Amino acid sequence: MRKLRSVMVLFSTTAVFLAGSLFDGSSADAASGVAMADILPASGAALTLEEGTNVEEIYVEEAKEEGITVSAGSITAGSDSLFTEESLRMQDVLASAGGEEVIELSGFTLDSAIGIEEISQEEFEAEQIRDAANVSTAAVAIGAQVSREIKDAEAAAIAEAEARDPEHFANLVIAQCSGAVNVRDIPSTDGEVVGKLYDKSVGTFIEEEDGWYKISSGNVTGYVNAEYCVTGDDAIELAKKVGTRLAVVNTTTLKVRTEPSTDASVLTLVPIEEDLLVLEELDGWVKVTCEDGDGYVSAEYVDLHTEFVKAESRAEELARLAKEEEERRAARAAAERAMEQRAAAARQQRQTNNTTTTTGGGSTRNDTYAAPSISGSGLGADVAKYACQFVGNPYVYGGSSLTNGTDCSGFVMSVYGAYGVSLPHSSRADRSVGAEVEGGLANAQPGDIVCYSGHVALYIGNGQIVHASTSKTGIIISNASYKDVLAVRRIF
Repeated sequence: MRKLRSVMVLFSTTAVFLAGSLFDGSSADAASGVAMADILPASGAALTLEEGTNVEEIYVEEAKEEGITVSAGSITAGSDSLFTEESLRMQDVLASAGGEEVIELSGFTLDSAIGIEEISQEEFEAEQIRDAANVSTAAVAIGAQVSREIKDAEAAAIAEAEARDPEHFANLVIAQCSGAVNVRDIPSTDGEVVGKLYDKSVGTFIEEEDGWYKISSGNVTGYVNAEYCVTGDDAIELAKKVGTRLAVVNTTTLKVRTEPSTDASVLTLVPIEEDLLVLEELDGWVKVTCEDGDGYVSAEYVDLHTEFVKAESRAEELARLAKEEEERRAARAAAERAMEQRAAAARQQRQTNNTTTTTGGGSTRNDTYAAPSISGSGLGADVAKYACQFVGNPYVYGGSSLTNGTDCSGFVMSVYGAYGVSLPHSSRADRSVGAEVEGGLANAQPGDIVCYSGHVALYIGNGQIVHASTSKTGIIISNASYKDVLAVRRIF
């Protein structure tokens, strides 16, 4: 509560000086109405006003600042008159002399105080500044507390969402259809087809409109019919099934160990940039599958990511088909030339009664192995038959000799090299050569390249592959579905 000194200063547009008691408690007029002009001089106070300033105007102006309703000729609160133009009743003003009390003016309760001490304008302004500072400090403290509570709630919500969906799969749109769903430029079947989202392919959700999802996938942005796709919570579980979690080797040669410890024995070695299928992610270690079995690699030496098939734009589809056809023609021409050369070399060898057949790569056939029956007469079938000649020859990490030793990608590279086709010495890179075989292993033909986690082989038909397997087994024939297939690629 404020002392009367504060009230008096507020009521003055200039300054009020108190030189003694404002009211004399023994005054005979204490219980009667006293004119305003008589009150101030009698109290010993000197009121200095600017020229032309009316006392009533001062009261009215300052009353407005105090939140009191002002009506014509008086200052009122509700319907009760506080001050008249002419007089101020002493019994309505003074409830208690001195001290901090609640006084009543014309039936209106005013939380104020009466004081008799002298106060300067500077002191009053300093008090106002302190009051404002206290209010400001309290407001800042309350605001800071509210801000902390909001931030804590937001952090808790984010943490919960991260725990449930750490890779943000809920933001994906995944196609579930036979073949592909068209991506259109507007959310309508009347829209132009700008691309295709193949079954199990993935896009990023942008917005939903009238039963259509706007997505971004690869180089395509457009709308897909929501009937053939899932997103949100449904996408979280489906993404784990259609996505491929891979560990890409980022060091020259990575040791795969039998246990998640540097003290464990080495299962096999994997070269840089090879892909390994992730089975489990541990603290500092990643469990992966490779040709020699399941093992563990240090998380420090691999880059983890989930791979999804993206949408293909119409322009990309046309360019891909044209490129694949051109590569196919070039591969056929190279293969035919190579076959002619090999045939000529074989005739020459027969003339010298040599029991071995010289290949374009300088490799020799394993005559102790009888190749399986391979159906078909195309170039792919010829590749498969040729590859089977080297079954039983050794496996050598990093090698590419069909006779003296080769690893899996070196085997595929050297076999196709005999047909004039240049392929990379990398099982990961082999996943991008030639053309993708839609339907995967179910539609594979002899000569197709079958890609696994950290491994690659050649399909020979009847659900079988020929491949440079491990250092223990060498080049062998196996069941093609002995482990998960990542891709099937066709050269011819």
